[in-house]
Amino acid sequence: MSISKYKILSQAKESFSKSDFKNAMEKFSIVLQNFPNSKEAYNSVILSEMAMSGEGGAEALFDYYEILKEEDKEQADTIMSDILKNMDGSIEKLSEVFAEPLRDRLDFEDGILYKDFKAIIDNGESFKETFENIMFSTRVIITQKDDFIDFLENLIEHDFAEMALTYLENALSIYPSDKLLRKLLKKLAKAKKVEN
Repeated sequence: MSISKYKILSQAKESFSKSDFKNAMEKFSIVLQNFPNSKEAYNSVILSEMAMSGEGGAEALFDYYEILKEEDKEQADTIMSDILKNMDGSIEKLSEVFAEPLRDRLDFEDGILYKDFKAIIDNGESFKETFENIMFSTRVIITQKDDFIDFLENLIEHDFAEMALTYLENALSIYPSDKLLRKLLKKLAKAKKVEN
């Protein structure tokens, strides 16, 4: 009995979008069993599993995946595979960073506070050049959510899309339903479309 790959994939996606992650995972798994080389089914099984276990960024990543697929299906599969490979462990690390008291972090890290970094930019320096100069030697330390959003918007605007995406995924894994972060993810997807 042959199954309709596209029909089941579309049912699975529908289940996922209704937050019925268990059903979505079952359907994606059926596709994967019948089409073992389907990267889309493979990635989607992982995303469904993440969503089922309450992993915050899963839904936002799924949305991002759908947007990427509209543009270039094969590239979308590769990008999502890379993201999922790189996410391993990054969530825990980020939670630790946010949990540590800021004062301790400032004592141990060679960093510049975002407001100081922003002051340099406000004095007429280019964001791109300044950021490139400090990127490898210093960390930008962000303590306010508004600063974080501002920082991400600047990264997107100045062609640091990949870096912005990494920050955004990590943040979404901690604050999955944050509307501003989701809006930025959509903006980033559009920026990547323009790039390609």
